[in-house]
Amino acid sequence: QVQLVESGGGSVQAGGSLRLSCAAFGYTYMPYCMAWFRQAPGKEREGVALIDSDDSDGRTRYADSVKDRFTISQDNAKNILYLQMNSLKPEDTAMYYCAADVFTCPLSIATATSPLFRYWGQGTQVTVSS
Repeated sequence: QVQLVESGGGSVQAGGSLRLSCAAFGYTYMPYCMAWFRQAPGKEREGVALIDSDDSDGRTRYADSVKDRFTISQDNAKNILYLQMNSLKPEDTAMYYCAADVFTCPLSIATATSPLFRYWGQGTQVTVSS
């Protein structure tokens, strides 16, 4: 059973940066799709970034709203997933979740909907003030 634990959230002013971490436990090496989602109050959970755990082709996928500002990466030796968030905006305020499941990430982040993922962290809050 895979367990995911996020950390690194907090409050920051617009234009600032945060790095989220997601530690995976009980992880057996298999080709996982690793993802970051976020959910703002009153809104649906949306995919933010994807990366394949084997990262065989180095492909990452991002939501248009975070492209060129956020970077997803992983340390496979430590089983940690990261989300570096730069140039943060108030509209980035949300609870951020990491998620994983055993499949190859889809080519489009729009099709990586939350019901596809069985394993979820508890979430970490990110608040960006103007």
